[in-house]
Amino acid sequence: MVHTNMYGMAVRKQNSTYSKNEKWISECDLTYAVQKISGRWKLQILSLLEDHTLRFSELKKEFPSITERMLILQLKALEQDGLIKRMIYAEVPLRVEYELTEMSTELRPILKQLSNWGSKSRG
Repeated sequence: MVHTNMYGMAVRKQNSTYSKNEKWISECDLTYAVQKISGRWKLQILSLLEDHTLRFSELKKEFPSITERMLILQLKALEQDGLIKRMIYAEVPLRVEYELTEMSTELRPILKQLSNWGSKSRG
């Protein structure tokens, strides 16, 4: 159940079933991992960066249907989660490159297995 505080903001009861389930789910390691890689474009971005360091413009070319704003949001989320590294070079024009972090390289075999499973499951 959701209540509002004196400012009209939603406040959930701490002992509600929803709050208890939310706490349990957030403590689950599997759920944590899936949340880090979930997103419309995150897996595709990680896949592209698997063997390359790419500039923003190169990533944009790979995804012609993604908006620039969405690509930026997905890259920022991956960077905040420590899965990619953003490097800025003080050149004219400014050069920005993205690469995988060591943490995300540990995902390579897992993502490969997940991709293989997806391929088999499609039939």
